[in-house]
Amino acid sequence: MKVELFSDVVCPWCYIGHVRFARAAERFRAKGGTLEVTPRPFQLDPGAPAQGEPALPALERKFGANARQMTERVVTTAAGDGLRLDYDKAVAANTFEAHRLIEVATRQGLGTEMADRLFRAYFTEGRNVGDAGALGELAAEAGVHDDGKGAEEVREQLARARELGITGVPLFLFEGKFAVSGAQPEETFAAAIDEVAERTGQAPITQLAAPADGCDDDGFCAV
Repeated sequence: MKVELFSDVVCPWCYIGHVRFARAAERFRAKGGTLEVTPRPFQLDPGAPAQGEPALPALERKFGANARQMTERVVTTAAGDGLRLDYDKAVAANTFEAHRLIEVATRQGLGTEMADRLFRAYFTEGRNVGDAGALGELAAEAGVHDDGKGAEEVREQLARARELGITGVPLFLFEGKFAVSGAQPEETFAAAIDEVAERTGQAPITQLAAPADGCDDDGFCAV
């Protein structure tokens, strides 16, 4: 099953949804299912400067006096999923280069890992995810070789998100046609994965009894 995850690395609900979906995906894999997740870019503020600025004042300009209350709510929710969000340290910055790095990592089979590292860098460590030096350090920590490519692919996927009518994230697109939006509970994600698997004929086989003696696909037989 192919799943595309549209998100932005400065979106708290994307971080929460990323973690909840990963847990649901592992449950599906544990049942024998196969699931491939590809991160896709979305920019909440494409006009944000690369040099960055403290996140709270930026949020207050955008949302007014309710900004602090909004962050307190999401911090509490994230803590329930084992995540620590520190808005007093967070640096608001343009995320295009962060998405380009995720694209590079995806080609190396490390897209999800790179996205997770960027989420933690922004929300927990106060790193500037628009800064070239910081991104280079984070890429090295994730085992990603940044070849400087990927910008055109990010632009294409940003345009595709607009064509699909995506106006909010996170959004999980299954097999290019089934969508789940928002940071749903883990159980909701698990049910959605199972439903798509059933609709597309990808549901894992249900074992009705514990495995007994037999032969495997290498020709080895129990004796």
